[in-house]
Parts: sequence; structure tokens; C-alpha cells
Amino acid sequence: MTPNKEDYLKKIYELGGTDTKINNKEIVKGLEVSAASVSEMMTKLLKEGFIERIPYQGVQLTAEGLRKASILVRKHRLWEVFLVEHLGYSWNQVHEEAEILEHVSSTELTNRLEAYLDYPTVCPHGGMIPNKEGVLNEPPLQTLAEKKVNEKIVIKRVADQKDLLDYLVSVGVKVNDEYTISDIGAYEGPITIEKGQASIPISFKAATSIYVEAI
Repeated sequence: MTPNKEDYLKKIYELGGTDTKINNKEIVKGLEVSAASVSEMMTKLLKEGFIERIPYQGVQLTAEGLRKASILVRKHRLWEVFLVEHLGYSWNQVHEEAEILEHVSSTELTNRLEAYLDYPTVCPHGGMIPNKEGVLNEPPLQTLAEKKVNEKIVIKRVADQKDLLDYLVSVGVKVNDEYTISDIGAYEGPITIEKGQASIPISFKAATSIYVEAI
């Protein structure tokens, strides 16, 4: 399987394509590719049995597609842990490096890496790491954009997107930080979160990719 096909399967997986239908627009946005490229790749993955497609609803991973995707997610997130914990990378720097490493890592290397890291369960962005069997128990979470004023939340996971991560670093927001939502701007305006004396406006677009838990 080519790295390009693997990237598509992994993106469908990350978008929730294990149990929901993912439309082409979501994949276009997630991979930043053209609609024509997505349509062409969906046709290939469908023929090879990695996805199933429901007209007017979208695509979903088959059992084999899920197996392939979870292997990639596992490698990617383990490398992210290694880069942050042992090579001094910040969490917004590791995605592109892990994208390269995941495609060239054997199963044996991946297993040894996991053991060396003492079997981590989450990546630096809060994403759960699948086990050797490809099982991923990602808890259902709401996005920051779905919460209400005065709710207290803890940030549990953020989407693994370079622009988003750079943005969060610039405003000082991290996984496991606790905040109170103090204001929500009208018409998809910024969502302001507070911690101590700090007041941080988060764009609505970013808030849709920040996953939180009520506290």
C-alpha cells in the first residue's frame, strides 16, 4: 500500500470513520487536497475493499480498512510521544516528522518503540494510541464549540493539524488545561476561556477541533 493511500485511510479513521459516515468535503478539509483527488482515491479504496460507500452519506472503513488505519495511527502517535519526550520537540512540531516515520517503521520497530516508551496510552495531542491488535478506545467527547457560557472544562484532545497546533501554542493552550468559558461570540465568533487571570479568545474554527470534558 502506498503512503498516499495510508494517509487517506488514517484521515478517515481520525474523522470518525470507524462508526460514522465521512463525506468527501471533510476529507478535502482534513488533508488539504482537491475534491477531484479525494473522489479518485475513494474509488480506489472502495475497489480494494478498504472502505464502503453509502450514496449521499459518505464512506466508512471496512474491517480491513480499520486494521490498516489503526496500524498507521499507532505508529504515528508513538513517534510523536518519542519526539516530544526524548528529542525535545514541542507538540506543534511533531506531526510532520511522525508522518514520515510512520510509513517506514516495521511492526517490530513499532513494538520495540512502544516498550521503550513504557507503553504510553495517549499522544501529546491527547489522542488514544491503539494497541497491537488495533483496538482504540477513544472516549466520546464534545468540542469546545458545543459548550456553553460558564461551563468549566478540561481540554482532553486536539486535532493533529499543524496550523491548529501552532495557533494553540501561540495562545498558550495545552492538553489537560482547565478553563471556564466566560463568553461566546455571536455568529460563530470567538469563544473566550479563562484560567486564573488569563483570558484567551479562541476562534470558532479552532474550537470545533478542540475536544473537551466537563468538570
